[in-house]
Amino acid sequence: MMRAVCVDVPGGPENLVLRSIPRPKPKDGEVLIKVHAAALNRADLLQRRGLYPPPAGESDIIGLEVAGTVDSLGRRVKGNWKPDDRVMALLAGGGYAEYVSVPEELLIPVPDNLTFCQAAAIPEVWLTAFQLLDFIAQVKQGEVVLVHAGASGVGTAAVQLVRLFGALPIVTVGSQEKLRLAEKLGAAAGYNYKEESFVQGVHDFTAGKGANVILDCVGGCNWEKNVSSLAVDGRWVLYGTMGGRTVEGDLLGKLLSKRGHLLCSLLRSRSLQYKADLVKAFAVKVLPHFSNQPAALRPVIDSTYKLEDIAEAHRHMEANRNMGKIVITVTPQSEETP
Repeated sequence: MMRAVCVDVPGGPENLVLRSIPRPKPKDGEVLIKVHAAALNRADLLQRRGLYPPPAGESDIIGLEVAGTVDSLGRRVKGNWKPDDRVMALLAGGGYAEYVSVPEELLIPVPDNLTFCQAAAIPEVWLTAFQLLDFIAQVKQGEVVLVHAGASGVGTAAVQLVRLFGALPIVTVGSQEKLRLAEKLGAAAGYNYKEESFVQGVHDFTAGKGANVILDCVGGCNWEKNVSSLAVDGRWVLYGTMGGRTVEGDLLGKLLSKRGHLLCSLLRSRSLQYKADLVKAFAVKVLPHFSNQPAALRPVIDSTYKLEDIAEAHRHMEANRNMGKIVITVTPQSEETP
């Protein structure tokens, strides 16, 4: 048996229930992980409310990323994984639990200099940011990349990756404190959308040319500002709709006049092969930069909560108070080894 967070009835954070359920058994090609830490994502809030169900055949337990140790191996595992190896993993579900079974292709070794809490803050948001920038937008050196929600989990990862790829990150955020964080991580410029026009800011920064790439998790309410901020032949990458799903106005006409590309992407619903290719590319191009001395990349952790306090962690994210990742400790801190 194991402890896991369950949702019997979709709704608010109070509907998250911690209970004992059977421990999963690894299927062929899977590795069972003893979870030391997990991390929250916006998708978790939607799933809790019944708005983002897991893909068919996946665990209905919430949680898209974990870090921990290898507990046991299923049959036909091809890699050299062994018990007690320190790993982090991208999941389609099942992270809010003491154990989770994962296809071996989605395991990533944890760099020696990172704790489990730091590692848990990497798989979903860093792979998402890497996918959007490298696989989807194909960012080139010297390009300007506008990152909305620049102090979020994906945002803080994207700012650092844009720098790593030799491009220039600029951000939108909702407070001066978040702006300072983004700039500390490498943002060349930033705009508090509650106090100023990011459209004007982007035009000033680019001498009127606009951003070559926009990473957008906001959607609907920002469409006109996004098109105005986009460079000719620019790529607008949509990966969320926190600001609404409906659009009114001349979106297509204005986008056409810019010869703009609207690219949409999700990660959770992708095939295992796509995710495996993404993990493999990430391990080659990005992972070594977490352990360089000094490290070029770092996961940004806002706060940590115990598994028993998962409802409060959800409330913290829903209030938009976090800067970086909210991490859940599953194994007591005393058992964690850096």
